[in-house]
Amino acid sequence: MSSDADSKGVNLDSMTLEQLNQIKQSEESRLQAITNHYATLRASAARFGAAKEALTSVVSPAHDGKDIMIPLTESLYAPGKIKDPNRVMVELGTGFYAEKCAKDAISFLDRKSKLVDMNSDNIMKAITVTRGNVESINTAMQGKLLEIRARSEGNRSRMQAEQS
Repeated sequence: MSSDADSKGVNLDSMTLEQLNQIKQSEESRLQAITNHYATLRASAARFGAAKEALTSVVSPAHDGKDIMIPLTESLYAPGKIKDPNRVMVELGTGFYAEKCAKDAISFLDRKSKLVDMNSDNIMKAITVTRGNVESINTAMQGKLLEIRARSEGNRSRMQAEQS
């Protein structure tokens, strides 16, 4: 967004200070929301990375029959035994699970990771654009304030000249 017009074609210079402030608040709210979304995506990427690392460390015939703690939630684990290190349960999303071979599970995690990374890149672009919008609005608001001060000074000077 430039000080002349934003991406929707709104001329910031023709807006009142109150209108600019409303748009600024809206853009700042949007920036906060997409920044939170970005943080959520990055946390998801970290979980996928940790899952892949855990999976690759368990997938070997040497782990057959070994004891393991199975995560039920982030803080709740249940004891278990590895029956077949090459067969794992994969959460497909929203509570749906499927049994897959380890190779397919790793491939699934790679695809999910790649998707999260692409979405993160798009969100980062939106964050950059929105930050630019907020900066442009701030610049337009500062210009309006300077205009108001200049008019006020001009009126004060004119009134002093008339009183003399």
